[in-house]
Amino acid sequence: MKPFRVRHKPFYVRELSVYPVGRRRIFLLSIAVLASLVANFETTIATILPLLMQDLDMSLTVYGQIAALSVLVGGLSAGFGGILSDRWGRVTILVPTLTITAACNFLLATVDSVAGLFWVRCLMLFIEGAGITITASLVRDFSPRMGRAQAFAFWTWGPVGASFLASAIAGFTLPLFGNSWRSQAIIMGAVSLSLCAVIIWKIAEPSAALRAEVMHHEAQARTQAEEGNPAYRARLAELFRHPHLWAHVLGNTGWQVLYWTFAIFGQTILSGGLGMDPAAANRVVALGIVLNAVAVVVVGRLSDRLQLRKPFIAAGTVLTVAALGYFIALIGPGVPAGQVTAVYALLYLFMGIAYVPWMANFSENAEDVESRLQGSALGIWGMVVRVMIVALLVVSPMVVEASGWQTWLGVALAGQVVFLASMAAFKGRWRARRPVDVPAVPSP
Repeated sequence: MKPFRVRHKPFYVRELSVYPVGRRRIFLLSIAVLASLVANFETTIATILPLLMQDLDMSLTVYGQIAALSVLVGGLSAGFGGILSDRWGRVTILVPTLTITAACNFLLATVDSVAGLFWVRCLMLFIEGAGITITASLVRDFSPRMGRAQAFAFWTWGPVGASFLASAIAGFTLPLFGNSWRSQAIIMGAVSLSLCAVIIWKIAEPSAALRAEVMHHEAQARTQAEEGNPAYRARLAELFRHPHLWAHVLGNTGWQVLYWTFAIFGQTILSGGLGMDPAAANRVVALGIVLNAVAVVVVGRLSDRLQLRKPFIAAGTVLTVAALGYFIALIGPGVPAGQVTAVYALLYLFMGIAYVPWMANFSENAEDVESRLQGSALGIWGMVVRVMIVALLVVSPMVVEASGWQTWLGVALAGQVVFLASMAAFKGRWRARRPVDVPAVPSP
């Protein structure tokens, strides 16, 4: 008979046997969000892309192909990361992936050829892909009562914070190091490792038994809801029978063309298309992200208070179309930096006005079809958007090299118009409900 072997957990793994509440849960959720930020930050390359292309004599088309292949590699890794985290634990896999990817930034700083960049980026995104999946699971572990959609809303704070942090650091440190992209790779590695130290020190996860208990309680709640209406069962096929949900998915995918063009090539557009210094371009991007974050909070709160979605979606999209048309007309040499900064920042602001109400409207429309299929609806949307991103990485550089950024941004403008047209199928009100006058009851 073989002796029973006890698997020893690594020193950084802290498993919770009691579900945290109050400030403790919020703190652990914030650490999970920090982990998401680090996972996105340590693979950010948009901040140094103009300098990197110039130094390696790399065309935009070649970079697009490298980026598309590395994204696919990261997607494959994400599936393995989720499986391993369920088997061995979230933190057991997450901490090494974050730390190794951070260290890979120092390897990135040694790259001196396009082939070297390709292999390093594939390595980084293969490791990072597993980490991204695990951060999503960890955020979900600490927010079951909020629902899946809202839990993943917290998760998105990571990518937004990572973009801002990378752009802000590059905007203020590039001039200190002679606009060397290698300096940013080293700084990103150092900052990422420092944040990893905080995560290692404070991170914790529910034990497998505790996760099973929480899932059991949630399953009981779902079963009770089903027993209240036994004639109806949630089916994924139900989503495909409703044209307005497809209008949401396909329309917003068109909207996302502009967002991901700016997220991937924002600094390159400002630097190559408008002649801005790379450091100044990063400061402009950082300002736009801040305004976008403010718009998301303010408009989201106002939309919830009025219980209106479609007017905000329409207003934000119309303003985005107008600002983007003006921005396309500006592209060229000799445009004042202040004018470019104002228009670019306003574009991010207007996109923020449209996006959060759309997310709420999509969630509500999916919930009206079947509340238990919200996660599936969001999953279908996310899959379609990721296919678009890979296509964008391959197609947009070829379009730009053939006819310039104006043409590709014209494609992004068409995507905004498609999104605006798709609103005709969205369910929801255009006006707030009038308060109902309740007749006074005479006193006896």
